[in-house]
Amino acid sequence: MTRLLPISGFIICLNEEEYLGRCIESLKDFSEIVIVDSGSTDKTADLVQSYIDKGWPIRFMYEPWRGYAGQKQFALSQCTQPWCFNIDADERLDEQFQSLLPSLLEAPADLVGWRIARRPYLIGYGYTPENVRERQNLRMIRNGKGRYDLSQKVHEGITPDGHVKDTPRGSLLHFRPLLLDEQILKENKYSTLKADQKVAEGKKSKLKKLVFSPTVYFLRLYFFNGLWRCGVPGLIQAMTGASYSFLTQAKIYQRNAVKKHPIADTIDR
Repeated sequence: MTRLLPISGFIICLNEEEYLGRCIESLKDFSEIVIVDSGSTDKTADLVQSYIDKGWPIRFMYEPWRGYAGQKQFALSQCTQPWCFNIDADERLDEQFQSLLPSLLEAPADLVGWRIARRPYLIGYGYTPENVRERQNLRMIRNGKGRYDLSQKVHEGITPDGHVKDTPRGSLLHFRPLLLDEQILKENKYSTLKADQKVAEGKKSKLKKLVFSPTVYFLRLYFFNGLWRCGVPGLIQAMTGASYSFLTQAKIYQRNAVKKHPIADTIDR
C-alpha cells in the first residue's frame, strides 16, 4: 500500500453531487480530506458517505454559510496534517501534479506555500493544453502559516506568513462546463460581490477603468495566458472574463453614483 502524504485536502461544498467524486479521487494520496458542507439538498452527503464507507480518510461536517473566505477559513482550521491543500469540488489534480506532490513536501522550512495553476474545461474544446493555464494561486500551505482574509467576498485567497513559490509543473483541472447563459449569471453574481467589497473599501470607478480594465483583462487571458491557442472556445472564455471585469467596474460606478445622486424622477408633475 502506498504511504499517504502528510497533507489535508479541504473542500467547501453545496450541492456538488455531480462533481465531488472525481475531486475526492484525485486526493487519493492525502492522509486527510476535510469536507465542509453548508446545507446540500441533493445527494452530496450520500456520495461522501459512500467514500467514507470504503475507508477514505474523510471528515465530513456541516457549517452554516460564512461567505467564501469565512467558509474556507473554517475548513482550513479543521485540518490536522502538516500541509493543507485547498481544492474546489469541481476541480481535480492532474497526473503531473500528483506525481510532483512528494517533492513539494521537501521544501525548505522558510518556504511556507506553493502556488498552483489551473486549466479550465472549455465547451467545444476540452481542457486547455498544459501551456494554456490561468494564473497561479496559493492553494498549498503549511499548517498554521496562512489564513484567509475575511474581508474578501469573492476570489478569496490565502494570505501566507512567509515565502511562497510557483510549482514547476502540474495543475488543477477545473470541470464545470456551463453554457454562456449560465456562466453570465455566475459572472454577474461574482461581480456583485466584488463591487460591494470594493465600495466598502472606498474604491471608485472612473471612465478610464470602465474602458481599460476589461480590455486589459481580455488581453491577459487571451494573449498572456494563451487562450488564443484554443480557437473560438478560448475567445469566448477571454471575452467572458472581460465581461466580469466590466460589470464589476460598472457596478462600482453606479453604487457610488447613487450615493451622490439618489435615484428620483425629476420631471415636474
